[in-house]
Amino acid sequence: MVADEARRRAVLEQSDLPLPVSTRVFTVSNQKGGVGKTTTTVNLAAALARTGAHVLVVDLDPQGNASTALGIDHRAERQSVYDVLVGEMELGDVIQRSPENERLDCVPATIHLAGAEIELVSLVAREQRLRRALDRHLESMERPYDYVLIDCPPSLGLLTINAFVAAREVLIPIQCEYYALEGLSQLLRNIELIERHLNPDLRVSTILLTMYDSRTNLAQQVAQDVRDHFPAEVLKTIIPRSVRVSEAPSYGQSVISYDFSSSGSLSYREAAAEIALRGAPQPGKRS
Repeated sequence: MVADEARRRAVLEQSDLPLPVSTRVFTVSNQKGGVGKTTTTVNLAAALARTGAHVLVVDLDPQGNASTALGIDHRAERQSVYDVLVGEMELGDVIQRSPENERLDCVPATIHLAGAEIELVSLVAREQRLRRALDRHLESMERPYDYVLIDCPPSLGLLTINAFVAAREVLIPIQCEYYALEGLSQLLRNIELIERHLNPDLRVSTILLTMYDSRTNLAQQVAQDVRDHFPAEVLKTIIPRSVRVSEAPSYGQSVISYDFSSSGSLSYREAAAEIALRGAPQPGKRS
């Protein structure tokens, strides 16, 4: 076990990961709660930033857990993604730098976002508001972000629809437990509807297996079932159950900075490396 982790760390340290030729925008989504969605968003963002990428996390969940985990102030009086969606504020005016890494920024969520679903209903182009704000901000940057990761609520409301419309790729975390695939077909149907009517560029590019306990036959069976259903989308890396991963947010940190040498940190770094390599342009081609 120790020797295997040492070998995996050595491989990562020797890897020279490519940066994407244009900004990759992911929505991290699963309508089932408790699958490690926010944890995955935060730790992948931190891992990618550590490799030299410039990363933005957009927290679209009213609970603001991604903001908390990145050490971002998201008290009610702070300007947030709510002011962008409902109040016409520019995205650049609410972005905060995470103490986690100088290349990691966050658009925080505050409690005001809880009422945004209702307020968005009466607004013009209500499904497009995040995409337009994000596109404007990226166009205004001298060096745009390499990655944007959007953490959305587990329900399919206007906030999640805004996330799907703003993204080009969907990353689905799936926990290696009973009922893991329950609700996934509905999520895929919803993504297909968004693709057909609102965002033709959207695709499920990445599935990440989380909360894996290698001691149980169930976890191994679930992992195999998911791989059988989605052979091209599932990352080779599996995120294990980890006390360190669970502890890190209470310290306002990702597991990458909280305990860099832990198995959870190593796995998220490997997953980030896979995502970077999968998105790399082929020789002679541009994506």
